Amino acid sequence: MSLEALNKRVKTDLSYLAFGGPDWVRPVDHPDGHVYDVVIVGGGQSGLGTAFGLLRERISNILVIDENKEGLEGPWETYARMVTLRTPKQLTSIDQGIPSLTFRSWWEAQVGAEGWEAIDKIPRGDWMNYLRWYRQVLGLPVINEVKLNLIEPTEEGIHRLHIGGPGAPSNTLLARKVVLATGIQGGGEWHVPTMISEKCPRHLYAHTSEAIDFEALRGKKVAVLGGGASAFDNANFALTEGAAEAHVFVRRKEMPRINPIRQMESSGMIEHFHVLSDADKYAAMSHFFKHNQPPTNDTFGRASQWPGFHLHLGSPWLDVEATSEGAVVTTPQGKFTFDFLIISTGLLTDPALRPELSLVESHIARWGDRYHAPEEVFNPVLDAHPYLSPGFAFLSRDEEGKKLLHGLFAFNYSALISCGLSASALSGMRFAIPRLASAIAEELFLDDREKNLIDYFDYDEVEFVGEWPIVTSKLNGTSV
Repeated sequence: MSLEALNKRVKTDLSYLAFGGPDWVRPVDHPDGHVYDVVIVGGGQSGLGTAFGLLRERISNILVIDENKEGLEGPWETYARMVTLRTPKQLTSIDQGIPSLTFRSWWEAQVGAEGWEAIDKIPRGDWMNYLRWYRQVLGLPVINEVKLNLIEPTEEGIHRLHIGGPGAPSNTLLARKVVLATGIQGGGEWHVPTMISEKCPRHLYAHTSEAIDFEALRGKKVAVLGGGASAFDNANFALTEGAAEAHVFVRRKEMPRINPIRQMESSGMIEHFHVLSDADKYAAMSHFFKHNQPPTNDTFGRASQWPGFHLHLGSPWLDVEATSEGAVVTTPQGKFTFDFLIISTGLLTDPALRPELSLVESHIARWGDRYHAPEEVFNPVLDAHPYLSPGFAFLSRDEEGKKLLHGLFAFNYSALISCGLSASALSGMRFAIPRLASAIAEELFLDDREKNLIDYFDYDEVEFVGEWPIVTSKLNGTSV
């Protein structure tokens, strides 16, 4: 099968599902311009999947905005440096149960069934190409190079989105609902320890989420701080690009070996996580954070085969000093001097760190507001996460904020504690996107509850036109 034939098959499959039926949401007029039913912020896999989910709910007055250039949404061709995705290739995600929309169908249309059997995991670049195709074949309404700067709630229950960027059609957009499909960093910010940020000039270090000039690191000695999958991705990438040495420093004395995601994928924990009690959710995610996500075996194998690769276990960084020779790192195992530092210390999640939420973040309920964890599982990092509804809606910590937050949804990494592996992992998207789309649809329906019920009770269109008794014509014996 060719891609052209697959495109036709997608259209046929969707037509069998009556996809694209008439919208049911009532249009809203506003003196300041068009009001979208939903604006999705982020055109990566979460945003594209959400847009398709809303279209399946017959909500088409939507718009997706993304701050990146077209084709560069998400991390896949910016700061993601793994060779392949970490998830098993057979897991489905944003196809939402449509076989012709799966990555496998797209892949086999180009290389055949044997080509699918030949790969172990999905190559990173090909996943990005699949997302580009997904957007195109579904005709999703995305505009690029548009950055959300601020969400301003209005008295009418509409959110005024202040936007900028070369692709912005205006200074503001109006939306009844806003979905923050902003990926891993969208719930807070990437974290660099102050020991590094306050003592090292910027030319000596970069976080893994940043653009890194690996060409300039050819023949250089590089240190990577962190023991998670991304640390090894970056070490391997640096060595591939010509770095002489890459040293990975891990605080733990032993590498993490268990990946809780694998258990969650087969046990029902992903699809049903949202029905757990607060105590169970918190304990489960506290356990999750303790394990972290280890590197895949193939990534570790690739990195460790380089002669310049070094792994330092039980080696937290105690101090960092900038010198004329580079960055000097002090660990319990001694001091090391490097030409460049790559920081793989993850991120901090807190709505207070997001500038677009500055007008409402003080009202957003956090886990620390709603649940007081026992000492054995308490984690301040978890407490800072927003406490969301099962449908990913922000909830208010006070009465004043209920109206301001109405219509705002967090479909990003910050949903991890409330909704489990949803927007934070491909493993959860096939379950999370329909739940998000349904929650938005239900909220839109209830917003117009009174009018919808009036229309229902006033409905009087005649459908049945039969008559009884049947009158028989004496002239020709036919019934009339």
